[in-house]
Amino acid sequence: MAYEFIRVDREGPVTIFTLNRPEVMNALHSPAHFELHEAFDAFAADPDQWVGIVTGAGERAFSAGNDLKHQATGGGMASPPSGFAGLTSRFDLNKPLIAAVNGVAMGGGFEIALACDLIIASEAATFALPEPRVGLAALAGGLHRLPRMIGQKQALGMILTGRRVSAAEGQALGFVNEVVAPAELLDAARRWAAQICELSPMSIRASKEAVYKGLDEPTLEAAIKGQTRYPSVSALFKSEDFVEGPMAFAQKRAPAWKGR
Repeated sequence: MAYEFIRVDREGPVTIFTLNRPEVMNALHSPAHFELHEAFDAFAADPDQWVGIVTGAGERAFSAGNDLKHQATGGGMASPPSGFAGLTSRFDLNKPLIAAVNGVAMGGGFEIALACDLIIASEAATFALPEPRVGLAALAGGLHRLPRMIGQKQALGMILTGRRVSAAEGQALGFVNEVVAPAELLDAARRWAAQICELSPMSIRASKEAVYKGLDEPTLEAAIKGQTRYPSVSALFKSEDFVEGPMAFAQKRAPAWKGR
């Protein structure tokens, strides 16, 4: 479908979501949230789409977060049940998402990136949770995802100061997977996506779900014992991919994954 504030492009089994409000550094308002909600719903439901890449239009920003000017002029700040950008409260998406961060990722923009599974950053990217500077707080997941990723002290060092972190420091802290030159960003994200697409989509979905749900378990033992209850793990055992993988290995050929 046609969107006004985002672009959605499909390249084989990869969907690229582009936040398309460069005139406001890809800050998001209510209409954009709902467009993204619909786009991610469609991605989740499409069996032929295996991996998503999220990026921002233009060279300046991935996303500056919440569109404060829109909010201040009476535009409201309603968002769908799936949260900021239709993503930050979407806990049932078992397909992997890659954030290709091309510039500023501030506040809600950083929270979008944190809600993705991998972050590939341009050398020009910067990250921060500066909400306290404008009397707000990073309540779209940033206050909880960041400490889980990089530890309490390092996360609080960012949260309690609102300071900006470069792509290189983000990689050193552990929330950025790779840093590349700005011109190479999307190609790098596509390379990661292609590596994922070499593997069974059913295995990838089961692995993602097991990791995230396992982290919510109180002990390692509970996580290991509980993983067979996860829907994506059960689906893997019943899938064509579960048969195809060992058969392809035995026949010494590349597997023909179906993702079902």
